[in-house]
Amino acid sequence: MSEEEFTEQHPRYHQKRRLQQAQMQRQVRKSQRRLNKLRSIWKLLILAGLITVSIAILKMPQWRLHSDAFDSLNKPSLEIVNNKIVPAQKILSALRRNKVSTRPIFLVQTDDLKESIMKLEPIQNVYIRRFWFPARLKIIVVERTPMITISPDIDVPPIAFFSSDGKLIGRDYMPLSDEFKVVKVITYGSGDDYRNWDRTKVNNFKKLAATVEADSGEEVEYIDYRNPRDVYVKIPTVNIRLGSFNSGTFDKIHRIPSLLPQVKMLNKKVKYVDLRWDTNYIKLDE
Repeated sequence: MSEEEFTEQHPRYHQKRRLQQAQMQRQVRKSQRRLNKLRSIWKLLILAGLITVSIAILKMPQWRLHSDAFDSLNKPSLEIVNNKIVPAQKILSALRRNKVSTRPIFLVQTDDLKESIMKLEPIQNVYIRRFWFPARLKIIVVERTPMITISPDIDVPPIAFFSSDGKLIGRDYMPLSDEFKVVKVITYGSGDDYRNWDRTKVNNFKKLAATVEADSGEEVEYIDYRNPRDVYVKIPTVNIRLGSFNSGTFDKIHRIPSLLPQVKMLNKKVKYVDLRWDTNYIKLDE
């Protein structure tokens, strides 16, 4: 007897089997709902755990600058680089005008720190890098380029300097490092006060020194501008007298190559080479 014939002849068996199948399906659905609930609970637990761990991590002190970060240059949370004119201590003093933020380093705004440092005269620009863990700051300064220095006398160290953009920087940042190639200008400030010089004036002194060095093959030691109407340029071989410093001065300098051999051939001490007139003149030191 086949199964179909057996089922048709025994309807109770058929109903019982359908009931068993329905119960099994309900059991499967209950198991699936239970499993889904467990999965949801696990997801919530994992999410809560991640949030708890994240909060704990964010509360770690390593995410924040220490309260004494600006107290000393020896702190690992602060680094100052690229400063060759401005002492690091002055930059640190500028930073102290601001309170050390208690916020995590990635939320700290550095605009106020930059503004404080930019008030230092030799500073042209500032870049502040933030490192997250452990929290620290790297101050990268860009300083103005020294072009000429000012000294009241030949044997007196410079008391100020002009940068390439024509800004006068005072004695607080002197002396300059020897690595800077600058032109020393001797002036009393009388007759032509250097405090009133502009960028063009500064560039003219630099151009004067560069022209003398190119034509003489020697380095300019200083430009004597104590009398603006009677300017001297000193090179190792001789002192060069130019008279007034004007546009025609550069044409006079081009005579130097023909005069230096004569000066070197003399067995007497030369006081200066006079280029003020159309005829060159070598003045001996009597």
